[in-house]
Amino acid sequence: MRTAVVILNWNTRSFLERFLPGLISSLRGDAQAEVIVADNASDDGSAAFMKASFPEVRTIVFDTNLGFTGGYNKAFEEICTKGGDEAPEYFLLMNSDIEVEEGWLEPLVNWMDTHPECGACAPKLRSWQDREMFEYAGAAGGYIDSFGYPFCRGRVMGKVEKDLGQYDQMNPYVFWASGACLMIRSSVFAELGGLDERFFAHMEEIDLCWRMQFAGYNVCVVPDSVAYHVGGGTLPSSSPFKLYLNYRNNLLMLDNNLAKTYALLHNRNNADSQLSAEKGVLEAGKMVRIRMMMDLMSASVYLLTLRFKAFGAVVRAHRDFRRMRTKPDVCRIKKFLLDNPKAAVSHIYGKWIVLQSLMHRKDTFAGIHETDFFKF
Repeated sequence: MRTAVVILNWNTRSFLERFLPGLISSLRGDAQAEVIVADNASDDGSAAFMKASFPEVRTIVFDTNLGFTGGYNKAFEEICTKGGDEAPEYFLLMNSDIEVEEGWLEPLVNWMDTHPECGACAPKLRSWQDREMFEYAGAAGGYIDSFGYPFCRGRVMGKVEKDLGQYDQMNPYVFWASGACLMIRSSVFAELGGLDERFFAHMEEIDLCWRMQFAGYNVCVVPDSVAYHVGGGTLPSSSPFKLYLNYRNNLLMLDNNLAKTYALLHNRNNADSQLSAEKGVLEAGKMVRIRMMMDLMSASVYLLTLRFKAFGAVVRAHRDFRRMRTKPDVCRIKKFLLDNPKAAVSHIYGKWIVLQSLMHRKDTFAGIHETDFFKF
């Protein structure tokens, strides 16, 4: 087995019923790929359904809900441990609400086989409900702005574009790709320690892709492969818990990675590693504080518009971030700079995407200039 296609399920039996047969059919005859379902202690009968309806599919059942991060980390560990010498070369994370068509996997495998510098790749994501439109969660690959706000080719803020092939010929390298359908080299996943389990769910793939760049790998979108995503299969967009996770995890992501990123910039400008590390920590701390102020502005809007649950979600997110954060350490960042002379981070947008979208009508990716992206 070269590719383990792992669906992490939590109470989405209906999606397994709808989409798993098509996935299995698409891989029939491919002896190098295996579908595995990891169940996060569902209470909707998912495990029993798998046993009765798909006994040929390996199913891993956890006794507690480990979240997206812990669930995939545990599944990866079990697959590799039991696989021995036959452990997969590629580990493909797939949401249960993904639909694929024939021939979707081959372009991804071919890309990884021929691009050893690529640590992870993903298909284009289109909407399952409107199959000509990009899907909000990942579209044709993602970026972040200088304040940590994510956006995509094909989706800026709330505006989602129709897929006309407009991004198919662009540079395939992006800052992040959606964890809804993401192929990762198993060796890279292991090298990075998997997903950060503090996140539980949401934005963990952006954090992983950021750390992947520190390790010298690229992240790509392969437009010859397309997947269709329902979206909101586990947590609807209106969920206060989802809002909480997004606010908290965005801060955790910045806290994990900003100091190293700024330190790389100073190191590129010929500052010594100690000074670069010190400046990186100071500038990252300042940016995190600015982002928290922006969050509080959003929370004020929620309060003024009587969205009390959303307001509470932001307050809890900030409280828990302060408790969970691991502040960057100058000595560790200095060691990182010395040990990784070729590390680089690309595709960070140098402006605030929210302001550009609202005031300058840059609400499609085509309106964003390539020169406005930083490389650290």
